[in-house]
Amino acid sequence: MKIAMLGQFPPHFGGVGVHIHTLSKELVKQGHEVYVITYPHKDLADIDGIHVIGTTGINIPGIRGLMFKRNAEKALENLLKEVDIDIIHGHYLFPAGAAAVDVGSKHKIKTYVTAHGSDMFEMYKKQSFMRPFIKKVLKKADVVFAVSNALKDEILATGVSGIEAKTRLYWNSVDIDKFSMDNKNTLESNGKPIVLFVGNIIKRKNVNLILEAKKLSKTDYEVVVVGDGPLKNELESKVEKESIPDVRFLGSRNDVENIIPGCDVLVLPSFSESFGLVLIEALACGKPVIGSNVGGIKEIINDDVGLLINPNDASTLSDAIDKIIGNDEFRKKLASNARNRACDFSEVEIPYDEMK
Repeated sequence: MKIAMLGQFPPHFGGVGVHIHTLSKELVKQGHEVYVITYPHKDLADIDGIHVIGTTGINIPGIRGLMFKRNAEKALENLLKEVDIDIIHGHYLFPAGAAAVDVGSKHKIKTYVTAHGSDMFEMYKKQSFMRPFIKKVLKKADVVFAVSNALKDEILATGVSGIEAKTRLYWNSVDIDKFSMDNKNTLESNGKPIVLFVGNIIKRKNVNLILEAKKLSKTDYEVVVVGDGPLKNELESKVEKESIPDVRFLGSRNDVENIIPGCDVLVLPSFSESFGLVLIEALACGKPVIGSNVGGIKEIINDDVGLLINPNDASTLSDAIDKIIGNDEFRKKLASNARNRACDFSEVEIPYDEMK
């Protein structure tokens, strides 16, 4: 079959792109053709047998969303003139999902959309003007996927007619070959234990809590922050002004699978999170994890592999880090269970009705 995907895709950084890439690779492996329409980027190229189509437009947050809806629709219409597409799949309810359902309904092509988290937890809940647009996507889509039970509950709570019957749980998955305990470690160490954060440095990810926890800590460790975003400069200035010791910002990296093996614990202190893909990536590398007791995070972290904390209380994070870093036996116990927990999310299922 021929499938058109719309949404973020490498080399763009983020969990949505990883999700699309993982699913697309499995589809290609099974003999299907996949075309991905994504945001503009100078380094876009076909990869792993996947046809990658970049849109035009200005790649600036806040503006690029509206432009992507229009330009993705245009790119999809052009693709349909050349390829007999069987399935359209929009990832993230707006703008990609909106573009997918508008073109799909026009051409009577089965259309799936996946909610990935901040589209519901942030955009829908906190930007009231976006609710009618997102409800329209949910109504027009033939099938709606949610990457966690917490996210599924948010979708059902919209009250869109018929939403319960067409909404399904579809977990993110991790490539346990790519993320492995045997990976080469490229993360330099100063000899101290390493507490690692990987992700976008935005308000929702709550990276500031890690810095506040570091100030309260009773154990000696280094904080390493991998990622970029609008708050990076502000947090770097905070570290300097408040003389917070042993904090490194590495910026965006494309070798995360070789950085995670160098840490002692990975932390995800988000205010909200639909799933937390980086958590299962860390678990696959045999690492304990700490995450906020919110959303999909609490569906991943159990007592065997990590600790849950209050994202509004730095002392709970500080205590959790101290408990893991300061107790070798406890840390090794969590690490010994990590890989098995990651394997619970390792199978890439093909979610389309037409392929079952």
